Amino acid sequence: MEEITLKTYTAKLSDIEQKWYIIDATDMVLGRLSSEVAQLLRGKHKPTFTPHLDMGDYVIIVNAEKVRVTGNKASYKQYFHHTGYPGGTRFKSYKDLQATNPEAVILHAVKGMLPHNRLGRQLIKKLKVYRGPEHPHAAQKPETLNFKRS
Repeated sequence: MEEITLKTYTAKLSDIEQKWYIIDATDMVLGRLSSEVAQLLRGKHKPTFTPHLDMGDYVIIVNAEKVRVTGNKASYKQYFHHTGYPGGTRFKSYKDLQATNPEAVILHAVKGMLPHNRLGRQLIKKLKVYRGPEHPHAAQKPETLNFKRS
C-alpha cells in the first residue's frame, strides 16, 4: 500500500496581501462592529489564514462618536484603569468616555478581541479610528465595507 503524505498550507510573508477597508460606524452596535473588525485585522476572512502570522488588513473606522450600545450599557458600563500606584484605581463611565474620547471606546473593544500577545499588539496598530467622517488615508484607496446593522 502506498503511503500518502498530507501537507498543511502555511502562508509565507511574501504571499501576504493586505488591503485597506473603511467602515462607517454610524448607528452600529459596538460589540458587533468590534467583532467584525477584529476578524478583518486578524485575517480570518481569508482562505490562507495562518494563526501565527499577521495576515489581516488595515481598517479605518469613521464616525466613531455615532456608535451605540444596547440595553443600559450607556449608563452602567465602566472602563477600569490603574495608575500603578497604591490606590490608583480609576473608573470612567461609557457616557463620559464616549463624550470626550469616542475613539478609545472602539479601540478598547477591538483590542479585547485580539490575541493578548506580540501579535495582538502588532495587529491593533493597523486599526485607525476617527471621530468624524474625514480621514487622512485617501492615498491607500480603501474599499468601503457595509455590515448588517442591527
